[in-house]
Amino acid sequence: MPRPGHDEVVLINGFPSLYAQRITEHVLSTNTRAFVYAVVRAEEKAEADRALVALGEAAAARTSVLEGDPAAMDLGLSGSEYRQLVSEVDRIHHAAHAAWVGMDEATAARANVATTAEILELARASSSLEALVVHSTAAVSGDRTGVVYEEDLEAGQEFHDEAARARMRAEALARRAGKHVPIVIVRPGAVVGASGPGERLDALHLAALLALTTPAEIPLPLPQRGEAPMHVVSMDYVVRASCALGRMREARGKTFHLVDPHPISARRFFEVLARAARGSTLRQVPASAAAMILRTPGIERFVRSPKAFLEQIARGVRYDARAATSALAGTGVTCAPFEAYAEELVREVEEHVSARRAPRPPSSSPGGEAEVYDPFA
Repeated sequence: MPRPGHDEVVLINGFPSLYAQRITEHVLSTNTRAFVYAVVRAEEKAEADRALVALGEAAAARTSVLEGDPAAMDLGLSGSEYRQLVSEVDRIHHAAHAAWVGMDEATAARANVATTAEILELARASSSLEALVVHSTAAVSGDRTGVVYEEDLEAGQEFHDEAARARMRAEALARRAGKHVPIVIVRPGAVVGASGPGERLDALHLAALLALTTPAEIPLPLPQRGEAPMHVVSMDYVVRASCALGRMREARGKTFHLVDPHPISARRFFEVLARAARGSTLRQVPASAAAMILRTPGIERFVRSPKAFLEQIARGVRYDARAATSALAGTGVTCAPFEAYAEELVREVEEHVSARRAPRPPSSSPGGEAEVYDPFA
């Protein structure tokens, strides 16, 4: 039964990541009778409380933060808290995932696979669940080329990073559970607007940082296939689309690519990015610092060279999105072109770099040297 006084009870898994915060804001703003539960780790409780304050008093009053662990048994909750969720929740947004550059296998498995397994257990036990929206990623296609369809998943693809490999495994778990759980899987492209200054840089931000900090005298290692599509998408579209699909009965059991149906080319992506960066402080990074960025261990942990990295994110793959387009027709939810939010990507990267360049206390090493700046850590 819904929580008294509310006609929709939603569990948000992944709070207080900026991605999960935006989902929470949208749920609360589009339904004034919705109530939201958010499971957060103890070390993130203070940040979660600050995020609630930012929502405003009225919205925060319809939100309850439960201290736990999305990757632990029963989400790390007490027995009474777990039973309360099982009896009340009628919609879940599983957005507890991680995909930063250089993630190791064990961390990727815990952040992506373990969290999915635990939320599926809760979903199976829930008495009135209408939908579990699993926020996956288009990157589960790995190194595939050509057209990838929404129903595709395991096709012998290889992966260049552990995060994408783990997220494919997580989606496979969700698909197998679909026989008994009303699951909706959404696969966004690279999301602009999903990362705050306190979060680690992902592949999209790494590409943007390379482009924005490479001085004119250093040739940017652009992909050879300049017309290859860049699958970027705005956070606003992903949130609105995933919430709309999560409320559709006909979406259950299906997978949806949340991508631009007319993706921007790699060459055009960098042209638009350069124009959006006019006046950016990133343009003032000296050549020596840019050279350091091109040599940073953050890149080498991920690929062998910046050019190879850019080749990876601008592959000749196209994501068929006919199911998403059809389902969202008439809802008013449409995908904006990259030109409409390129400046937002520049701001995100600026905030990351500013946060990483802030003075830090001396290290505890015998020599007491200051910590080396790594923009990708």
